[in-house]
Amino acid sequence: MTPDEITAESFRIIEQEVGQHPFNEWEWPIARRMIHASGDVSLVHDLRFTHDAARVGIRALQQQTPIVTDGRMTATGIDRRLTACLNVQVACFIDAEDVRQQAVQEQKTRSACGMEKAIASIGTAIYVIGSAPTALLTVCDAVLHCKLKPALILALPVGFVSVVESKQQALALPVPVISVAGRKGGSAMAAAATNALLHLAVEDAGRIG
Repeated sequence: MTPDEITAESFRIIEQEVGQHPFNEWEWPIARRMIHASGDVSLVHDLRFTHDAARVGIRALQQQTPIVTDGRMTATGIDRRLTACLNVQVACFIDAEDVRQQAVQEQKTRSACGMEKAIASIGTAIYVIGSAPTALLTVCDAVLHCKLKPALILALPVGFVSVVESKQQALALPVPVISVAGRKGGSAMAAAATNALLHLAVEDAGRIG
């Protein structure tokens, strides 16, 4: 089977096993790719979309809104052919020297410091958090204190410490959020969700109102 045939068959199996679902025409392709990336059909019960997040995210990408990630793995997983097609920039500041220095001086995670740099230097963007809850909490705090108005937040940190709490805080924000309830998440899932949005932005440019 070719790669495209494998993907199509995977999607067929997912749709067969999921059956009826609550997602609309924009949400389902994102949910399906996240399930595909995780191999977990039960994810369908845990996915959350707030404030028309799927449609808003697609429109933002069509308007060349930049993408900010919390880590290299998420950034690496984003399809650069699609970002190039839309002229969308991807930024990740976790390895910046000033971020490293700040993390040491302030005894904070580099993910959190990287988000602070992104908020200050980029501002409005699609913030994709696929690893660190400290990065998500930083974004949430900036929104709550009116220092940031993100186009969309993909709140998908994974792990055991502050993960659930950070997602709950994100989902309560008055901005569009895509998340997964509980501890599930990760860079592969975050990249898959981002790529799904990019695919939709490219394929459905004429249909988004």
